[in-house]
Amino acid sequence: MVYSVAVAGASGNVGGELLRLIAVHPDLELKTVTASSMVGERVAALHPSVTKYADVVFKENNAENLSGHDVVFLALPHSKSAEVAAWLDGQNSLILDCGADFRLDSASDWEKFYGGTHAGTWTYGMPELLVDGGSAKQRDALKTTKRIAVPGCNVTAITIGLAPALSAHLVEPADIVSILTVGTSGAGRGATEKLQAEEPTGSAYAYQVGGIHRHTPEIEQNLAKAAGESVQVSFTPVLASLERGILAVNTAVLKPGVDLLQIVTAYQAAYGTEAFIEVLPSGEFPKTSSIIGENKATIGLAVDEHANRLISVCAIDNLVKGTGGAAIQSMNIALGLPETTGLTSISLGQNGDN
Repeated sequence: MVYSVAVAGASGNVGGELLRLIAVHPDLELKTVTASSMVGERVAALHPSVTKYADVVFKENNAENLSGHDVVFLALPHSKSAEVAAWLDGQNSLILDCGADFRLDSASDWEKFYGGTHAGTWTYGMPELLVDGGSAKQRDALKTTKRIAVPGCNVTAITIGLAPALSAHLVEPADIVSILTVGTSGAGRGATEKLQAEEPTGSAYAYQVGGIHRHTPEIEQNLAKAAGESVQVSFTPVLASLERGILAVNTAVLKPGVDLLQIVTAYQAAYGTEAFIEVLPSGEFPKTSSIIGENKATIGLAVDEHANRLISVCAIDNLVKGTGGAAIQSMNIALGLPETTGLTSISLGQNGDN
């Protein structure tokens, strides 16, 4: 079966990445792309590398244009997704929101970090997420849903990097620190413009410092589900002069008597059968250049004996495993397709020509 697809907000970075991935998916047929300011323009004007859809024209983002598709991806600004999703209430479409509107369980966390009214909670789109204290994975919940909230990209790098240690009770749930080096396509327009204005190349800039980043409650929500108890995280992103990729350096205090072998064993147990997560051999650590364009997370592990801390380094492409690839992976599960369909051989050179 071929599924008809619409992408709302296809003019942005996430929308373009979704188009790239849809173009090489054997079971998807793109029918509609919508935008706000680019209505009437061709896809080639914004995403020239996606040549398969070069002549597709952006339509107005409205209920009429988005209705009647099997799958609808929302690549829209925060708070806009909830409005658009309401247009499609009552339809049997599978809807995947790549924004934050439906990620959080807590209405108070939404109001604190985003403002406004909490729109509700959809099924969380991270199949590998350890839940119920690590006794299950989120994958099972995705098999029966029609509404999916795709995770935040920073959240993915931290969650994947730390969840096995917490679920195995090898680290303390408080005093967790994550410092992320983030490419410009994942940092948001404001931070990116500041970097470009002040230091056009070869620089780095910490932003949203002091526990105020909007991904903080989502990170703690995920890690608490893995740990089976509340978790406290200090998260600081650092914008760097690279276009794509996130390198997360995550640290946590080890519980008494825990050594590296126990850590590695827990991560292998959690991720050993996962198609899109690789735990590197002892002494090896990931770099962003090795996963660019791929729906993959790589993890390197170490123990800092001097500080008694776990060091878990995780690398992802923020636009693929961090967003678009996660959406496609979750969509595959919800549609009953093999989870890896359209994702095992993607690269930035593939654009749907063939």
